[in-house]
Amino acid sequence: MRTKWCRAFPGLAEQVVQARHFVAAMIAEEGPVDDAVLVVSELATNAVRHSRSGSAGGWFLVIVGFSDDLVRIEVVDQGSERVPHLCDVTSQEEGGRGLLLIASCAKDWGVKNWPDGRSVWAELAWEGA
Repeated sequence: MRTKWCRAFPGLAEQVVQARHFVAAMIAEEGPVDDAVLVVSELATNAVRHSRSGSAGGWFLVIVGFSDDLVRIEVVDQGSERVPHLCDVTSQEEGGRGLLLIASCAKDWGVKNWPDGRSVWAELAWEGA
């Protein structure tokens, strides 16, 4: 990645909208803004709902990286016992589709575990690339 920007957020549900604004401002009108906002929204929501980031005093970190042909959105959370994975959901279930949405719009995505947490990332192609 040529350039990276990051920002930490309190692990509160209402901070997900702030994460969306941060990513939209970083990409501006030059990149895949809608897909990037969708990705960070899903990843930040998962961090708050499904990891220790959503506990009292918790936090999550959003990293936006740029290269010539990709935008990488990464959310670092404080980890949990559950590993993020694609769910086999039925049409009657309300949740569980976030990573499926990300997989459908991203060039690639993945999970990296750290000693004190993990990061989930997605790479999006620049529009027109």
